Amino acid sequence: MEYVKVHLTDEVLEGILIKEDEKHLTLKLDSGYNIGISKHRISKIEKISEVEHQNNEKRLVKQNSGLPKVSILHTGGTIASKVDYKTGAVTAKFEPSELIEMFPELRELAHIESELVSNMMSDDMRFMHYNILANAIAENIKKHSPKGIIITQGTDTLHYTAAALSFIFEHLNVPVVIVGSQRSSDRGSSDSAINLISAVSFIVNTTLSGVFICMHEDMSDNTCTILNGLNARKMHSSRRDAFQSINKRPVARVNFFTKEIDYISEYPNTVLNSKGHLKIIPFKDLKIGFVISHPNMHHEELDLFIDKKFDGLILEGTGLGHMPISVMDDHTKEHEKIKKSITELCKNMPVVMTPQTISGIVNMNVYSPGRELQEIGVIGNQSTLSPETAFIKLAWLLSQGLDVKEEFMKDFRGEF
Repeated sequence: MEYVKVHLTDEVLEGILIKEDEKHLTLKLDSGYNIGISKHRISKIEKISEVEHQNNEKRLVKQNSGLPKVSILHTGGTIASKVDYKTGAVTAKFEPSELIEMFPELRELAHIESELVSNMMSDDMRFMHYNILANAIAENIKKHSPKGIIITQGTDTLHYTAAALSFIFEHLNVPVVIVGSQRSSDRGSSDSAINLISAVSFIVNTTLSGVFICMHEDMSDNTCTILNGLNARKMHSSRRDAFQSINKRPVARVNFFTKEIDYISEYPNTVLNSKGHLKIIPFKDLKIGFVISHPNMHHEELDLFIDKKFDGLILEGTGLGHMPISVMDDHTKEHEKIKKSITELCKNMPVVMTPQTISGIVNMNVYSPGRELQEIGVIGNQSTLSPETAFIKLAWLLSQGLDVKEEFMKDFRGEF
């Protein structure tokens, strides 16, 4: 591929020559955008150099050392994706330093440090990756003393990562903002630039510390919301405003154009972001399961968690936290077996109830099935945690060997 200078009748453009036919050519400009040019407008094309694709080469970028330092730790995802013009495929395989070249506005806000932690789909994240990421954050804070840290990640499990980092740290004294993108940086409708630049704006202007998510507030490109890392959820598969806080208000709103921060609610001052020596409480490689209550359920759906020796189980109950355990007629005899399976599960592991309605509270005191579930050992009554945050909290408590029945409803990180 060639880097060329294209002389037009009224201007000169430089970029990578992507495609050429009899009537048009397409350039990828240094700004990252593509432009199509009619050949009748071109007076001359100069070849400047061959473009080498060296994915592992970290290029130097001139920056203002007087600006606040922000570290970008790259883990993968759409926000760091671009088109490979050799194959036409969208790929995320490039160094984090290229984010600065893709979004030159960052250099006006902060001095950017970047580091590749991993390059993976967010679907592939496991508990051990949370430990790796937490250690990378701690090491970066020790080495660079940044004003804050941005984590780039795929959006599909971004809310799990936010919850995990919220629990894993104690005495975090900088803002850690997780940023994703629903659409790749090469697309005209991409949300990556606005999300990333708004996250940097928040970091350099806020006095808060803790774990946050920064994504589009709505379908316009005017504002992003800063969400608490706990009880956030991806609520749409493709919309740019996919992320919402569950049972909480957003922490703040960032105006992309003015860079102003509008604080909406208070971020809890917990041990997560209190003064003290930064501490990591890591996850163990545990087996935590999910079961969603539904009509025509069978007890075998629960029994496999006993057979496979799981460490804990999250139930997504209907309504206020219910499972089909009542025998009403000949067609509901299976429910007695379901109740027996849940009873056996509770003897072998902690079983936590969460609402499949997503928003709202678990209240197993109202109806008799809920009271029966409590009697056989299901915990989580009065919880307002989203299923994902409950899943992460259960794993975190078990990793420390704590008594989950005693500890689950305690407020460790402002989650309640």
